Amino acid sequence: MTPAARVEAAIALLDRIRGGVPAEQALTNWGRASRFAGSGDRAAVRDHVFDALRRRRSAAALGGAGRDDSDAADAPGRALMLGLLRQQGVDPATVFGGAGRHAPAPLGPAEAAPPASNLPQNVALDCPEWLAPRLAADLGARFAPVLGILRERAGVFVRVNARRAAPAAAIAALAAEGIAARAHPLAPWALELGAGAARLRLSRAYAEGLVELQDAASQAVVAALPLGHGMRVLDFCAGGGGKTLAMAAQADLTLVAHDRSASRLRDLPVRAARAGIAVEVRPDPRDLPAGGFDLVLADAPCSGSGAWRRQPEAKWTLTDGRLAALGAAQAEVLEAAARRVAPGGVLAYATCSILRAENEAAVAAFVARSGFRLREERRFDPCAGGDGFYLALLDPPARA
Repeated sequence: MTPAARVEAAIALLDRIRGGVPAEQALTNWGRASRFAGSGDRAAVRDHVFDALRRRRSAAALGGAGRDDSDAADAPGRALMLGLLRQQGVDPATVFGGAGRHAPAPLGPAEAAPPASNLPQNVALDCPEWLAPRLAADLGARFAPVLGILRERAGVFVRVNARRAAPAAAIAALAAEGIAARAHPLAPWALELGAGAARLRLSRAYAEGLVELQDAASQAVVAALPLGHGMRVLDFCAGGGGKTLAMAAQADLTLVAHDRSASRLRDLPVRAARAGIAVEVRPDPRDLPAGGFDLVLADAPCSGSGAWRRQPEAKWTLTDGRLAALGAAQAEVLEAAARRVAPGGVLAYATCSILRAENEAAVAAFVARSGFRLREERRFDPCAGGDGFYLALLDPPARA
């Protein structure tokens, strides 16, 4: 595919997403229907689509579709790609030239005249207008740096399996297969991949369980947990099991993984076997005894605002009502997880959110009604390289 054809494909995909098709589904369907597209083409089209979604508001404005949230939500793919190319320093006329069957049509007079580039701050930072006051209050001086980072592509990180290799050995093993990797300071076993990262899943290092895909800040959350050999540990909202596996690699544990969606746990036994780790999967909450665990990790469902680089659609679909519903769900998760903490144990609450309502405020409300005591809380800033995360460690009430 030519560069222009890749842009044309991205325009069509963005229009499907605008029509309500989830981005991953749209890309998967396009890939299956476009057998002519090589791996490089698919990667380039994917990058175009996700770059445009991360920057939907500013791209819409620079593509002539308007500056309001509603304008950005209704912006056609052509306007988004036009604005994105301008942000990337590419002359749109070199792409929208109409040359060849699969190139975008030439620019019209209105499109050829670029709009003013001095965008309002919230537009330039691709921040939803309704959420800006709350984020500004929550982040303070970090508002612009954090929102600026969240409109960029995220790095690709792996966690070295401490049971299989040391970081230096994993770096060497990846390098032997043409995958560049370097240690990352956020977590002791974190590596950031460079050239060749797209080949990771086909590598021997991955197949043999030396490394596992996991964001560096997610790894840092696990590294901050007070884990010790022999502990009974419950990953209460395990999802795909990334933190489950990271905990198992950190200490000899009796480890149980649970998630209210049993389908999310489906691949965990295979991943655990590849990593050489024993994990018991218990999707039924009735199989989780009250007071049965020394540490319970509740990585609660949240807005995902700290991971908007990876899931940019979530930024634009979040509403005040959805945030309130998530707050209720987080309260339920905390209550349910707390019941499984043994006397003298620890409740760990985590989110990949940068919003205080889902983090400090949620924990403060839980402490006030439960008698649990806050031992420690930490934020992991997206500007440090990984996603935005929050972690609170809580001690149960002392027995009378």
